[in-house]
Amino acid sequence: MSAFQLNKLVRPNVAKLKPYSSARDEFKTDGRKMVFLDANENPNENGLNRYPDPQQVSVKSKLAKLKKIPSTQVLLGNGSDEVLDLIFRAFCEPGQDNIITLPPTYGMYKVLADINNVENREVLLNHEFQPDVTAILEEVDENSKLLFICSPNNPSGNSFSEERILKLLAEFPGLVVIDEAYIDFAENESWIAKLSKFPNLIVTQTFSKAFGKAAIRLGMLFASEAIIEILNKIKPPYNVNELTQREALKVLENSEEIKTQVSDIKGNKSILIEQLLEIEFVRKIYKSDANFLLVEVDDANKRYEELLNIGIVVRNRSNQPLCENCLRLTIGTKTENQQLINALKKLDNE
Repeated sequence: MSAFQLNKLVRPNVAKLKPYSSARDEFKTDGRKMVFLDANENPNENGLNRYPDPQQVSVKSKLAKLKKIPSTQVLLGNGSDEVLDLIFRAFCEPGQDNIITLPPTYGMYKVLADINNVENREVLLNHEFQPDVTAILEEVDENSKLLFICSPNNPSGNSFSEERILKLLAEFPGLVVIDEAYIDFAENESWIAKLSKFPNLIVTQTFSKAFGKAAIRLGMLFASEAIIEILNKIKPPYNVNELTQREALKVLENSEEIKTQVSDIKGNKSILIEQLLEIEFVRKIYKSDANFLLVEVDDANKRYEELLNIGIVVRNRSNQPLCENCLRLTIGTKTENQQLINALKKLDNE
């Protein structure tokens, strides 16, 4: 890849945009007790009457220490969907630019492309659920701005080949966005460790999976300081609320508990795989580096409805490319997994 030039990717209007300056951006307390009359807040203290920190400094500081990168390379958003949307709005000119996605994959990439009026060029994964590098690069033109790589992949669960991703990082002319929502369940290292080597790399993660905080809606984005500066220009001033920031800090202060939970989930996954292999209508269990399994059965529509009738909700992925007759099963607690197996055995004997 020729020398990467970020300024050629950013939308011209964003490049010259002057970001909104909030009251909490303009004055940062040094710890002294102050009388705040600058933000038109309700002055009656109730713990939530003040605006939250617009830059989430405390959360970023702890997160940066955990991820071993500077806090200036961290952006937080209202769920991963917001940080993904910010990437579109910063770098993709509506009605002109295009992105590349690799189905079967996380469906929100396509939705965001449609919302932002950006062409989505789909290049199917191969039958091993790995990127077809040659086919991807053949789809590239001068308006290709983003390549979305979900690894470990949803819905297949597998991690993508490092060799393939390295080639894409070297040859794709735009930004390569690696979505690592499930990275904590994988054995391979996060691509965050390679940010310094690839100025065109963006990595996203979430508090929703391993951290067990889906309800607080907190997404993470890691990139070069230059990319973070651009995204900070267009993010809403108070996009991460106070309650979310407090909960995030609690999680980050108990990282050992999260490691224990991840270990338990991985152990329960191994047990579930062994039990699923005993079910006759299970045709194949795909290798998974995530907290779920993609399982091919004899008739996914039939088995999905049967499980619903028993009171068990799984995800029918049969409408996705390469996923015919496949159900996606989230790893639950030991009790929940046993309920699933009992239900499947009952169906197997009918």
